[in-house]
Amino acid sequence: MRGHRLVGFVAVLGITSIAGFGCENKHLARQNQSTGVLGASASIADLMKARNLTEADVEAALKTYVPTGKKDEYYIFASGGQSGNVNVMGVPSMRMLKVIAVFTPESWQGWGYGNESEKILEQGNQGNRKIRWADVHHPNLSETKGDYDGEFLFVNDKANARVAVVDLEDFMTKQIVPNPLAASDHGGAFVTPNTEYVIETSQYPAPLGREYAPLSQYKEKYRGVAVFWKFDRAKGRIDVEKSWAMELPPYTQDLADAGKLDSDGWAFINSFNTEMAIGGTMEGKPPVESGASQNDMDYLHVINWKKAEELVNAGKSTTIAGMRVLPIDVTAAEGVLTLVGEPKSPHGCDVTPDGKAVVVGGKLDTHATIYDIAKMKALIEAKKFEGKDDFGIPIMAFKDAIQGQVEVGLGPLHTVFDDKGNAYTSVFIESVVAKWSWKNFQQPVEKLSVHYNIGHILSAEGDTVSPDGKYLVAMNKMSMDRFLPVGPLFPQNFQLVDLTGEKMRLLIDMPIPNAEPHYSQMIKADKLKVLTAYKMGTNPISGEIDPHSAAGGKEGIKRDGNKVSVYMTAIRSHFKPDQIEVEEGDEVTIHLTSLETADDQTHGFTIDMYNVNVSLEPGKHENISFIADTPGTFPMYCTEFCSALHLEMMGYFLVKPKAK
Repeated sequence: MRGHRLVGFVAVLGITSIAGFGCENKHLARQNQSTGVLGASASIADLMKARNLTEADVEAALKTYVPTGKKDEYYIFASGGQSGNVNVMGVPSMRMLKVIAVFTPESWQGWGYGNESEKILEQGNQGNRKIRWADVHHPNLSETKGDYDGEFLFVNDKANARVAVVDLEDFMTKQIVPNPLAASDHGGAFVTPNTEYVIETSQYPAPLGREYAPLSQYKEKYRGVAVFWKFDRAKGRIDVEKSWAMELPPYTQDLADAGKLDSDGWAFINSFNTEMAIGGTMEGKPPVESGASQNDMDYLHVINWKKAEELVNAGKSTTIAGMRVLPIDVTAAEGVLTLVGEPKSPHGCDVTPDGKAVVVGGKLDTHATIYDIAKMKALIEAKKFEGKDDFGIPIMAFKDAIQGQVEVGLGPLHTVFDDKGNAYTSVFIESVVAKWSWKNFQQPVEKLSVHYNIGHILSAEGDTVSPDGKYLVAMNKMSMDRFLPVGPLFPQNFQLVDLTGEKMRLLIDMPIPNAEPHYSQMIKADKLKVLTAYKMGTNPISGEIDPHSAAGGKEGIKRDGNKVSVYMTAIRSHFKPDQIEVEEGDEVTIHLTSLETADDQTHGFTIDMYNVNVSLEPGKHENISFIADTPGTFPMYCTEFCSALHLEMMGYFLVKPKAK
């Protein structure tokens, strides 16, 4: 009976739409005809029957379907895990929109193949190591007054301790900053409420500066670190010279979050392994896994970063590997770094929208614990502690620092928020989303089963001062039973959940096929001001008109000794010049400008066998440098299907052999 009512509703909606707009919008009618729009009729019931769809299936489809020509309401920026990149999706359709190339070469965008993007990748090298992969964990959007502003995205590389800056005008990576102190990070890249700093915390302890020290000296020589990267918004770059760090004890620091509103100026970092276990399975010692799970409590690090900034400016820091570092004895004595117990093996560390509390989930616990930031500030001010750890850092009493605990289930991880005072915690072992009130600590009002082993979780602007509360995404580590088999390496699964009703409602699954994603954020689409074409001759790395941009009619080839400069333009459907002849061993630089101005008229440029490949969006300028070290005849062509004469958009690169 309810199914008939739904079909009837759809029919009435469709007929009304046709009556209202059919005669007035002939273009839309023709479009509908050409795209095969379903009529509002009983055929919908037939289609449901033929595809074995329930009323709930159809309702979910209606909530997520975005018709051709219409756009999504939100962006998701999701870590690309081991791909080293960032995935961009639309909500509610969950359509994949783009992969932002960050730490690894990416062919379609020509990222890292002969042009200046290679220099960005080179920025990320660590010492003499040429790093070309990454384990991206935590994309974080820039904020103004604790709210997303849609200008920049920051991401960290857990495996190689680096942070990157992505400009959301053109979705391009503009800077990679290697951490000179740590060999791995996890708590990054979290921002302060006005993006004054991008916070990056180490994960696995090691001697700062990555020096050698035997594991027998773990307690004496090994340390954690929190780096506060100073962000220059006007330049859109991290200012390394104005950045600084804090030495942390050799516990394993994990996730971080910055205070907001009342708690602006404070930062919070989880840790585990207060046992300082180091393994040694071949010697009969317990692995880190069990060695790090002996104590009932680990330590939440409570940091007054504004006071730390004052200490750095007052010269209280020491310099390690070229970076100013506040030592533990200074931060502990000055009330900058304080500890408080947290349930065993904590993971999530999330400040509530009002900035008054921090929610922590312990992986081997069943509770979400709510810490009261005002209470902790008062304890620190009054120097009311229950003791110190082995490194002299004051410890607050757990019972004095919390508001309360909510039993959410076994394996709580991360918590996000909506606009109605609800919190949503991912519960890994139970594979559920637990909904509970963070204002009155009620037990979960609802649990929603997800597939399987949910890790991170996100909600619409759910970690800002003003969550939207419309959608939630469960980011699941496993997807058996969900999709067509693709071999033993299964895709992971994002599941979109509707939060608008009284009950949570699962809407759609989205397989993630390119790596293991971690953290994600969802932002209103209208907050972004995205370029569709560059101002003619713009160098996307500098953001300015390139001094070597090649104007139409001024193309040419210049030789200065063994240096050859080619000033080239691209426009449908030819390159000018389209014949380049050099000598073997010449140093060649191609200054290539797209003269296109229309949206989406992109060209590509490659020289066969020379590992040269760039993408030329409208107005974009690229500088491509290489040594012509292989004599021969090499076609060069446009790699984007740009027009009917795309295949004719080509030329020859000729390298004349040296005389013998």
